[in-house]
Amino acid sequence: MSDGPSDTRVALVTGAASGIGAAVAARLAARGWTVAGLDLRPSATSLSLEADVARRDAVERAAARAAQELGPVRLLVTAAGYYEMLPIGEISPEQWSRMLCTHLGGTVNACRAVLPAMVADGSGTIITISSELALGGGDGDAHYAAAKGAIIGFTKSLAVEVAGSGVRVNGVAPGPTDTPLLDPESPWRDSGFLATLPLRRLVTAEEVAATVAFVADEGTFFAGQVVSPNAGAVI
Repeated sequence: MSDGPSDTRVALVTGAASGIGAAVAARLAARGWTVAGLDLRPSATSLSLEADVARRDAVERAAARAAQELGPVRLLVTAAGYYEMLPIGEISPEQWSRMLCTHLGGTVNACRAVLPAMVADGSGTIITISSELALGGGDGDAHYAAAKGAIIGFTKSLAVEVAGSGVRVNGVAPGPTDTPLLDPESPWRDSGFLATLPLRRLVTAEEVAATVAFVADEGTFFAGQVVSPNAGAVI
């Protein structure tokens, strides 16, 4: 049985300890959501859950604990991930596997963990986090872009599969974002690259979080869509 009030709006955010995930968790909390954060590290959320999203059993246990302690999970945001740039010839099989298992596998694991209850309840929202690189590609980003592109395909397919159940599934594909994932020497921070963007700057984590919150609360007419706040990197 859930210990949380039946009218509590509970959100589960993966990758909530830092970057986009932390910004999403904070924005949702400010909008009245009770947030459970799932990450390898502790998160500043109502319920901090530590688990590896690549492990299905760990994600299932974490999601079950969130539902038990806070109430039914009505919103899932899959922001867990990491960034790595490597030329195609330098990407080891282990690096390919880790990238796909964390991004695509982690997204799938989280969705599988919350979907049965959402479908049974006849409502719920899932927002996956992809990347602008999945739309436009990038030099040295083959395994990252492949994993994020797979998330878009998964998102659209899942949206069609569960549309009749009352569950909405959409994606957000941010452009280069000003978070610790981009080190100071990252080519995405180079002034020459920034000059090519219509907005001449990186997207902020708070702007991505605002997009997620809009899709969750106001964008009830979205289903199977991918919204890309990317400062004009892809138009």
